[in-house]
Amino acid sequence: MARQEKKKDVVIVGFGWTGAIMGMELAQEGLEIVALERGPDRDTVPDFKYPNMIDELKYGVRLKLMQRASQQTVTVRRTPDEVALPYRSFGAFLPGDGVGGAGSHWNGLNWRPQPQELKLRTHVRDHWGEQIIPEDMLLGDYPVSYDEMEPFFARFERIAGISGKAGNLNGKIVEGGNPFEGWRSSEYPMPAMPTTWDGKKFADAARAMGYHPFPAPGGIASTAYVNEYNMQMGPCNFCGFCERYGCYQYSKSSPQTAVIGALKMMPNFSYRTEAEVLRVEMAPDGKTATGVTYYDHKNKEEVFQPADIVILSSFQLNNVHLALLSGIGQPYDPVTGEGVTGRNFAYQMTGGVTLFFKNEAFNPFIGTGANGMCIDDFGVNQIDFGKEGFIGGAYWRAGQTNGQPIHTMPLPSGTPGWGAGWKKAIGEWYGHAMAIGTHGSVMSYKSNHLDLDPTYRDPHGRPLMRMNFNWNPNDLRMTQFMRMKAEEVARSMNPDLMQSGFKKIGTMFDVRPYQTTHTTGGHIMSDNPHEGVVNRYSQAWDKHNVFLTGAGNFIQNTQYNPTGLLGGLVLHTAHAIRTQYLSNPRPLI
Repeated sequence: MARQEKKKDVVIVGFGWTGAIMGMELAQEGLEIVALERGPDRDTVPDFKYPNMIDELKYGVRLKLMQRASQQTVTVRRTPDEVALPYRSFGAFLPGDGVGGAGSHWNGLNWRPQPQELKLRTHVRDHWGEQIIPEDMLLGDYPVSYDEMEPFFARFERIAGISGKAGNLNGKIVEGGNPFEGWRSSEYPMPAMPTTWDGKKFADAARAMGYHPFPAPGGIASTAYVNEYNMQMGPCNFCGFCERYGCYQYSKSSPQTAVIGALKMMPNFSYRTEAEVLRVEMAPDGKTATGVTYYDHKNKEEVFQPADIVILSSFQLNNVHLALLSGIGQPYDPVTGEGVTGRNFAYQMTGGVTLFFKNEAFNPFIGTGANGMCIDDFGVNQIDFGKEGFIGGAYWRAGQTNGQPIHTMPLPSGTPGWGAGWKKAIGEWYGHAMAIGTHGSVMSYKSNHLDLDPTYRDPHGRPLMRMNFNWNPNDLRMTQFMRMKAEEVARSMNPDLMQSGFKKIGTMFDVRPYQTTHTTGGHIMSDNPHEGVVNRYSQAWDKHNVFLTGAGNFIQNTQYNPTGLLGGLVLHTAHAIRTQYLSNPRPLI
């Protein structure tokens, strides 16, 4: 029998970006709130302090800030005729663990989606007709538009402290920014970060070819900054330890630097760590949640936390797993097409060209997670899908994140993997290479989905979640298109050597190399309960006091990093709860 805690107005599951923001927004309404975090407590001090944090072996290789597969994992199969096996060592994606979640160890790149990406099916239909949509593609429109989301995107950028340069202010194209972005009501909160030498070289080459370079937007402070919660950030010193690390200088935007410090001071808010939520409990009629049951790892016991409102705000994979285990939405069946929970699982398509210059010194140890220069000339609003034979797009970036000796040592193809030849190549090429990276969309398909594994179970006896995913020809054609275009720019820069890394047609999903931690979908938004788990306010269609936040709401994955979209969506959800739901709890649609 689980021990029962005192009832709260709101229980929040997961204490990363969306959990922290939801906690702050609802705490301002005077509600009694508790957040439950499976991992340990983490803060800038003492956990990210210098010099402890800049330990590449501990954090970059051994992944100290990441979820352990022994805690929770998934099984993986690429096709229905494969037997799904447990993912024993994370590689392709790296879910965060502890307070701050993945928002503590990210690089900081922060984008808004293109307006067309939020209404992608309509965009395709109006320009080329629905006949170009592959039969197995679950292409959809979000139940929200860019115009109504713009204030929430802008507010998230102000809360997080995002640096950048606007390219479209209220419909007017502004020199130096991204001319293809959706309109902005205001400039970025901070000026763009200075670019490193590789970014400048790329920008010059791209501009010479008629493209439109602009500085990368990101949650890296270019100057001193104070947000609306009175949280302070300091300017970045380009130490080169962003991705996989916490920031010791209060310069990288994170739940800790932007929200949690202020939230901890709210007397009506509390949080518990090492509290692993096992399931959402339901009322006898199944129409509302009564709270959550969690395992207290400190006291080795199950605990029931009753609450009037349940917010699921953990990492996308964990959110979907909890929804499946708790009966939130009907599980998706890819054979019949019925059901919604687990549907529209998607990922991210990346590639790149590495360029070697014998007489160029790039000083890669000078870097940040989100500096450099980008182009968006091959985004979804710029490509003729009918002509090119795919649906999707990508942004490109050349920017220096780090010069860590274990991870960042690009060498020409054919270099020995060890020994004297390897050492010689390092001496010759370290610091003399740069890359042009492409970061592309992935559409959703009938076969790519999440469900409960029939064989494997976690330490609590619950079925593991099964990831059914493989690359689709549409997205592989997109990345091959990007390869051809990126190689043209790279050749124009006259490198001594260059080599490409793009997935080829027919490539199968490989769980070993890191790609991105941008897994999406599984509890998607929709304008009706037959196509998604949540409505336009991220409210569960079948459990009106349950709200699910994060990238699980994405209908298909955009060409951009997901944080800007999920940040805007959680503020949109919090606004709806504050202005519509609290006064009259009910289905909002």
